Order: sequence, then structure tokens, then C-alpha cells
Amino acid sequence: MSGNTAIVIGATGQVGRLLVTHLLQDPYYEKVRVLVRRSYDQLDPKLESKLVDFNDLPSLKAALGNGQTLFCCIGTTMKQVKGNKVLYREIDLDIPVNSGRLGYENGIRQFVLVSAVGADPRSRTFYLRLKGEVEKKLEAISFERLYIMRPSLLLGQREASRPVESLARILMPPLSSLLRGKWAKYRPISSSEVAQAMIAAAKQGEKGVHICEYPQMQELISHLHPG
Repeated sequence: MSGNTAIVIGATGQVGRLLVTHLLQDPYYEKVRVLVRRSYDQLDPKLESKLVDFNDLPSLKAALGNGQTLFCCIGTTMKQVKGNKVLYREIDLDIPVNSGRLGYENGIRQFVLVSAVGADPRSRTFYLRLKGEVEKKLEAISFERLYIMRPSLLLGQREASRPVESLARILMPPLSSLLRGKWAKYRPISSSEVAQAMIAAAKQGEKGVHICEYPQMQELISHLHPG
């Protein structure tokens, strides 16, 4: 093994669980450290699970430790926070930004984030504006390599039911081929593909800030599985 360590925040979510699974199967990584708010049920010799209070910054910094790449898949919904926008910001903005800043202080120089297509700090939509703010704050940390994944509709199994998304998952795949050119970024993508694109990006490790929408994620995956 190469001795590479991956650190994952948001390991219990739709993308995060698949990301951890792929990381554990990848010989490129010797250790996969997950920071979670509740007990993590996956077992593997490479897995290091740390229970963390993300509001306790000194303990968060200690739990992050050091490693090559910090992966962030954290996210919530209005339903989960019962409409509390302050709590929504604490989860979707404060956790990734604080983790990024503290990780950088620990010597981590690569960050891979799951954001959303259309993320823009000037957006009129709360969700997209918040995602845009996260991106800008992470850019300000000056990581050597920052990869921002911007998926559209995520295909795959969610723990929490979202009726509108469930309907969209039925309707969108047949229409996906019609989304071309500037509209290609809105194609639905599986959670597993997003996870694989994140790993491919981390391995690529090109300096700078990289925005990865559907076409770029597919390109990254092709490098992970050539031929």
C-alpha cells in the first residue's frame, strides 16, 4: 500500500456511504478515517471511525488528524432540520468550512466537495446560495487542490423518502439523452458515479480549483476505469 489516508465527512449520507465503500476497496488508500456524529456500522481493517461534535472545534481538529485528501459529502434537508435555516447553515456550511480550515491547519492540502449544480452565492434560492457560499469560503482557504462536484439529480437509494425526487428519478433518466451542450450538466447521475469521480479527482490531484459538473465527472470516471 501507498500509505495514503482519506478523511471523510458525511460518511452516512447517500454519496458518503458509497464513497467510503469505494475507498475501502481501493488499494491506493491505506487508511480511511470517517468523522461521524453517530456510531458508524461499517467494519473494515482500513476504517478508522471517530465520533465528533462538529461544534467543538479543538476536538474536530484533533479528529481530522492528517492525511492526503479531505472528502466532504455533508448535507441535510429542510425536512430534517424542520425548516430551521440557521441549523441548515450550521450543517451545510459551518461543518465543511470549519473542517476545511482546521484540516488545512493540520497540513491537508486537497479537498473534494459534493456541492450542487447551479451553486451560486448570489442565487435567490436558499439551497443554491448556501452551496455557493460554501464553495467560495473553501476557495478562500487556498487549498493546493480543490475539487467541487456539482451533481444534478442524484440517482440511488436514500434513507429518507423524498416524493418529488422519487418521481423525478422515474421521469428524468429517459429524458437524459436530450440534455446536451450547455444543458448536459443537468443530467441525473448515480451516487456511486459521484463517489467514483471524487476518488478519481483526488488521484488526479491537479493544482487549482476545479468545478466538476456531469461531463467533467464522467471524464474523471473514465480515467479511473480506462478502457
